[in-house]
Amino acid sequence: MSSFEVIGRKKLHGEITPQGAKNEALQILSAVLLTAEPVTIHNIPDILDVNLLIELLQEIGVKVERQNKHSCTFTANNIDADYLASSAFRKKGGRLRGSVMLAGPMLARFKKAYIPKPGGDKIGRRRLDTHIIGFQKLGAAFEYDTENNCSKLSSPQLKGTYMLLDEPSVTGTANITMAAVLAEGTTTIYNAACEPYIQQLCNMLNNMGANIKGVGSNLLIIEGVKKLSGTTHTMLPDMIEVGSFIGLAAMTQSQITIKNAGVKHLGIIPEKFQQLGIQLQIKNDNIIIPEQDIYEIQNFLDGSVLTIYDNPWPGFTPDLLSIVLVVATQAKGSVLIHQKMFESRLFFVDKLIDMGAQIILCDPHRATVIGLGRKNNLRGITMSSPDIRAGQALLIAALSAEGKSVIQNIEQIDRGYQYIDERLRNLGADIKRIN
Repeated sequence: MSSFEVIGRKKLHGEITPQGAKNEALQILSAVLLTAEPVTIHNIPDILDVNLLIELLQEIGVKVERQNKHSCTFTANNIDADYLASSAFRKKGGRLRGSVMLAGPMLARFKKAYIPKPGGDKIGRRRLDTHIIGFQKLGAAFEYDTENNCSKLSSPQLKGTYMLLDEPSVTGTANITMAAVLAEGTTTIYNAACEPYIQQLCNMLNNMGANIKGVGSNLLIIEGVKKLSGTTHTMLPDMIEVGSFIGLAAMTQSQITIKNAGVKHLGIIPEKFQQLGIQLQIKNDNIIIPEQDIYEIQNFLDGSVLTIYDNPWPGFTPDLLSIVLVVATQAKGSVLIHQKMFESRLFFVDKLIDMGAQIILCDPHRATVIGLGRKNNLRGITMSSPDIRAGQALLIAALSAEGKSVIQNIEQIDRGYQYIDERLRNLGADIKRIN
């Protein structure tokens, strides 16, 4: 198991470019199963979760030709659909929550799919009901194999239908959409997620010959087609990395330029960091965060304490609440962080409290951060990364802290952030990977 050794309180300077979007990648790569023709994908992030999904695709029978680390051509013309029922798939697929995204395309094209018990971050309950119920409404039969601990879905032919999702699940919307594009007739998905990742998937599927209307809204209307063709697709910059780098610059009192940030796809992310008092300038597709000694949290117009909470898009993404919480520890003022979606995601705050942060964990979903405006710097400690986003937040805390910090279990960070130590060293950070 590897660790990061970090010496904090180093001012950073320079430019950094976000990787391709991790959450988009897991959907887009699964969609290559919908056609036998070649599909070329650019700006693929070189991270553990994505590379594991590519390995799974190869084991199913997808031919993968790499042009470079971030561009691949996938050809799914010789698929072993029964491999998904094997113990080898259950073992590897169970390490990656994104493996559930294979079910929609497999069910649509090959009439059967298997879903292993999903892995991924331990951040609370992450049920698959939305996926399964959506497939059932399209006509799939569902059964749970208790012996092998996996779900099985099958259908001789999916049929279009109307459905109202019980939650605007991003992965659920993507999975059902991929199943519906080859279904017979019209599928209407109401309360669909409309994140940029979903918009990218729908645009890619339309370029492959699908007929999806309402892209960017919470009402998708999908006319099923008999066959999809190949295409070329480029992934967006990762908005979670963009938010992380904004927070990094503020915490380390550094001037950093985020190049090619995909500004028009960031929604209210810049605004939320500005509410924490962080200055930033947007020039074309770049974000410049100037060196700033003190940033002061804004109050609401009536003078009440600011609350930052997650909401379905175009609301604030839950993946950045860990970063916002850490950044608030060194601000001036107080803020309530309300993580609605996952009940275990805030439990990493005990490590920040050990570092000297003033945080009250109100309950599993809410934490109050009292920012002291740098009167007391965080201090370095030894800690472990519990999940991808908390791991990156703790890394930012370590870079701003006095003395040495050791972050263990950094495989969690590597699952979502490519070459993060190397890229931070290029900005001037004192960070070493200890194997």
